[in-house]
Amino acid sequence: MGLPIDRRSYVKAFVGNTLLLAASLAAATMFVSLPATAREAGDILLRAGTHTVQPKSDNGEISALAADVEVDGASMFTFNLTYMLTANIGVELLAAAPFKHDIDIGGSTLGVTKHLPPTLSVIYAFNPGSKVTVYAGVGLNATLFFEEDLKGPLDAANLTLENSWGPAALVGLDIALNDNWFINADVRWFDIDTKAKVTAPGLALEETVNIDPWALGVNVGYRF
Repeated sequence: MGLPIDRRSYVKAFVGNTLLLAASLAAATMFVSLPATAREAGDILLRAGTHTVQPKSDNGEISALAADVEVDGASMFTFNLTYMLTANIGVELLAAAPFKHDIDIGGSTLGVTKHLPPTLSVIYAFNPGSKVTVYAGVGLNATLFFEEDLKGPLDAANLTLENSWGPAALVGLDIALNDNWFINADVRWFDIDTKAKVTAPGLALEETVNIDPWALGVNVGYRF
């Protein structure tokens, strides 16, 4: 069975961001010529760009309806701020404009929700004195759901999604353009599990929805 049309579009967006990432990295390695000053304690790194979020393919089931639940992907503007405690260790806060996701139930798009994904992580930079800096991190994600809505045959029902707390992990790459500017790419994983409640007169359903998405980001960065 093929992917639903909406999921295909987000897979294409994910692939498109991957190609953009590859092109950006190739261009950076060709044109970086100025030496980069080694990062040090007290540096503040601001990165801004876009992330494409792709939830895992099997998000759960509403057993009372014998229907599978799938959460479609989305792309949105994101930014993160990192404060370097040492040359290697930093604390990063990730934030974003609201992501909007369609919710497919039984193969049809019957719901929609928005969410904000603030994430606080501790990162470790492996080679902070290099033009190409690789880093990795782990942290805590809070996913805040809002403006949930059902449509179609479930239009009369109410949908609520509980906010989620869970671990997160990331791997990133900074390529210096000069002492201050750099381009960045990262891959992130989030453990997002929420309780979905569907209520209507004579109806009360509650199921766990496991979203657990991967996110691919491309950013421009500045070191203060």
